[in-house]
Amino acid sequence: MELEAVRKYLEKGGGEDDKNASIINGLPLRFFESFTMQGLRVDLIEPGRLICSFKVPQRLLNAGNFLHGGATATLVDLVGSAVIYTVGPPITGVSVEINVSYLDAAYVDEEIEIEARTLRVGKVIGVVSVEFRKKKTGKIIAQGRHTKYLPVASKM
Repeated sequence: MELEAVRKYLEKGGGEDDKNASIINGLPLRFFESFTMQGLRVDLIEPGRLICSFKVPQRLLNAGNFLHGGATATLVDLVGSAVIYTVGPPITGVSVEINVSYLDAAYVDEEIEIEARTLRVGKVIGVVSVEFRKKKTGKIIAQGRHTKYLPVASKM
């Protein structure tokens, strides 16, 4: 691919001539979280563990018509952060590392299960695992690990 073609590919969604720029820039804050998690249902919540169900929506598909890897990584971030809340910290801080292994595809309207578990939540670091499975067969779609820096409470 030519360098200019790469530039156009990356900039096609933005730029001054983009007719959708005013719409995109007018979206509410934290829109991305709602856009990704709309339709997520919590099936089980207990200290250190969450299980959620999710029917793959059309809006989260990639060009191959299956769940986009970026959407999967976003769900690792958001559901992984939520499971940290179940063990006590009032704030989950910032991501230090997110790793996702993609093992299979999930297609539109397919029911998936997302299970998040805390592996360790210490004074300043939290580590969680997030697994995506096909609800019908239990086949693993993706596995993620998320490490977060937990803010230290001020001693003042």
